[in-house]
This record gives sequence, structure tokens and C-alpha cells, in this order.
Amino acid sequence: MAPVPLLAAACIGCTVAMSDLRQMLATRSVENIQFLPFLTTDVNNLSWLGYGCLKQDWTLIAVNTIGAALQTLYILVYLYYSPAKRAVLLQSLALLAVLATGYGYFTLVVGDARTRLARLGLFCSAFTISMYLSPLADLARVVRSRSTRCLSFPLAVTTCLASSSWTLYGLQLQDPYITVPNVPGIVTSVVRFWLFWRYRDKPHRPLPA
Repeated sequence: MAPVPLLAAACIGCTVAMSDLRQMLATRSVENIQFLPFLTTDVNNLSWLGYGCLKQDWTLIAVNTIGAALQTLYILVYLYYSPAKRAVLLQSLALLAVLATGYGYFTLVVGDARTRLARLGLFCSAFTISMYLSPLADLARVVRSRSTRCLSFPLAVTTCLASSSWTLYGLQLQDPYITVPNVPGIVTSVVRFWLFWRYRDKPHRPLPA
């Protein structure tokens, strides 16, 4: 049975993402909504889904199937309402090319099942770490401007809950490919919470051009 905290993290993540979907459907616009984070999250979910299938881990399979389905729905809705359909379509096709290349490599080139699992786990770990570290530029911007306007508090809560749950789950399975990449998620979440506390009453100071 899948641990309750992991399912809770998945549900909270769905709630946060659905708010963006509702906004797009209500306004028929993608203004102030970023596309790339959901595209990379889709890659991450599909990669971990493949790892779960190789490992025959139904928790990984269930949670990442839900996540991948939601991200794919987001991509389709974003593509429908985006005025820059060419750019969005090219990025989506690049995603499909990456997935097709990875599938070909892990199924055709890597023959041994244990080696395949280890290499896919390493890829998933590296990709997850890069996702957790990517908001560092926003954190630096918050410090310079002394304003948390560019940060999402619900996203920080979701990231903290999800990364903590996956870390505990990885420790339970003694799987470093699950444990290690989620530790940066906990660290960056704690930093976000500190920034929200530190600059909660600070007025916004425009950054120099």
C-alpha cells in the first residue's frame, strides 16, 4: 500500500497545479503562468514512472502516473490558450524527443536489467536535483529586492511535503536514488520559509534595471 504522506503530497500538488488550470480556463489566457516548470515536471514524472515500472514499485507508479497525467493536461490547455503556440509546440516536441531517446537507450542499448535500473535511477536523481536547485535565482532575487512577491507559498509547502515524504520513503526502501535527490528539495523549502518570515513585512524595493 502506498504511504499516506506520499498520496497527500500528490493531492496537494494536484491542488496547486489545478489552480493554474482553473485560471487559464477562467481567463482564457496564459498570462503570468509559466510553462517550462510544468514541462520539466512532466519529464520528471515520466522518468520516475519508468523507474517505478523497472523496480515494480506501485507507489512510484501510482503517484507519478497521476502527476504525469496532470502535467500533460496542463501542457495541452496551455498550448490551446497560448498566443505563442509555435514556441510551446517546439518545447513539447523537444520533450517527446528526449523521452523517445531515453526510452531507446534504456531498452535497446542497456541490456542488463540491474544496470538499466541503476542508470535510470541516476538520471532521475540528477534531473530531480536540477529541478529543486533551479529556483535559486528567484531566491537571490528575493534577497536583493527584499520582497517575496516572486515566490509561491503554496508551492513551497507542496515542495517541502513532497520532498520530505519521498526522502522518508527512500530511507524506508534504502534506495539512495529516491532519498538523495529529495534532500535539496527540503533545504530549498526551508530557505523559502525563512525568506517568507524574514521579508513578510518588508515593502517591495524595485530592482535596478
